[in-house]
Amino acid sequence: MFQKLLTFVTAVLFTGCVIAQRNALPVYGITLCGAEFGETNLPGTLGTHYTYPNTSEVAYFAAKGAKTIQLPFKWERIQRQLSGPLDAKELSLITKFVEDCERYGVMVTLVMQNFARYQINGVEYVIGSPKVTLAHYKDVWNKIASVMKNRTNIFAYSIMSEPHDMGGYKWFNAAQFAINGIREVDNKTTILVDGDNYSGPETWALYNDDLKYLKDPANNMMFNAHCYFDEDRSGHYVRSYESSGADEYTGVKRVKPFVDWCRANGKTPFVGEFGVPKNDKRWLTVLDNFLDFLSANNVGGCYWAAGPWWKNYQLSIEPVSKADQPQMFVYAKYLTANSNTAALNNAKTSVVVK
Repeated sequence: MFQKLLTFVTAVLFTGCVIAQRNALPVYGITLCGAEFGETNLPGTLGTHYTYPNTSEVAYFAAKGAKTIQLPFKWERIQRQLSGPLDAKELSLITKFVEDCERYGVMVTLVMQNFARYQINGVEYVIGSPKVTLAHYKDVWNKIASVMKNRTNIFAYSIMSEPHDMGGYKWFNAAQFAINGIREVDNKTTILVDGDNYSGPETWALYNDDLKYLKDPANNMMFNAHCYFDEDRSGHYVRSYESSGADEYTGVKRVKPFVDWCRANGKTPFVGEFGVPKNDKRWLTVLDNFLDFLSANNVGGCYWAAGPWWKNYQLSIEPVSKADQPQMFVYAKYLTANSNTAALNNAKTSVVVK
């Protein structure tokens, strides 16, 4: 597999500069969904509109080798009023999840799943606008970091999932405010920064070249692309493998521009979302080649997704009746290659560019 991939990468003018990781292996994990569900009912009712992953799910993925789990959450739930206190009930649920993961030796990335928006009375406002200011955004991350900074198993703060269509408001400015808010209280935890245009890897340099100028006083920041392999890059996989124009190296070709940008600018790459449907084995080959490329370049990532409320979602890697999903048979070999917990703690700042 590796020799086959190497031949292909050479054919697409791979430059040979490899992102190296000091302590050996990239980190792979899973996204456990549920706390971000019910986007049309915010803040919504727990158990009706949204839920949290349970301990048995943490145990399952830890046993599979996952050393990090992403927990998406909604800003409108953790902070019911802008600049207000964090919601005690919501914070207790997040804290319990973090503690469950700690019990199983798993790190946690907290992901604000808001697409650079905050909803007020059913209306979405973009960060940077008069209703949802940069100061509001800085405030919430300052408060989250203040609570979580002493937790031993926080892998990263993922400050915003998939910013897009921000009009005249710049994602760069918002990201810098969030970084500043976190670093006022926490100088050790990694900050994970998505890109504009849904964090797409192919268009990263076009939409996000200015992100290389972000300033992190702790110098502990990763950049986070989301990579899907269907025709419109959405991850919905509405069209078939043939209709999507896919081939076995589609994933490699799509993620390579992002990896190249990180390499050229001395930045640390991470792929926080990727996934394939289970209805065609050829997608599994695409996934395998994609992961092989990430592994060869020491780039970590998290599969999208699992969680207790996924039913017939074709990308779900949630076990059904205790049986593994088809995607797990591919992903398991990368999960089991994860380093141990001590190495994982070091891995948060261990990727360098040669």
